[in-house]
Amino acid sequence: MQPTTIITGNLTSDPELRYLESGRPVANFTIAHNPRRLDEQSGEWVDGTPTFLRAELWGSAAENAAISLASGTRVLAVGTLRTRRWSGGDGERRQAMSLVVDEIGPTLRWATTAITRTGATDPVGIAGEDDDPPM
Repeated sequence: MQPTTIITGNLTSDPELRYLESGRPVANFTIAHNPRRLDEQSGEWVDGTPTFLRAELWGSAAENAAISLASGTRVLAVGTLRTRRWSGGDGERRQAMSLVVDEIGPTLRWATTAITRTGATDPVGIAGEDDDPPM
């Protein structure tokens, strides 16, 4: 079992929804997290170093995210980190980390939202085995 990771941040662009040959939906997007802290000496807010994390979301949640979320939306995402490794064209080994998202939604700290339930009413159908990413 892999540890759960939670990140808050803003989407850098609209989720990119595509369908695999099997018809299974997947959405890809980037979450930008920019920590801020209050400088006690100046009394002003100071931005930290931003982190950009690529994310993927599978199944009906991917379709819902593509409809509901847009560039700039502040989100809270829960998932597991995955490291992908490959060799570049120059023979150099490369790696990239991404978040396989289990749950995502807009944060309500600086925004409001309206909830519209989809047709699924069975909790197993919402986040069941059919929505797990391929291994």
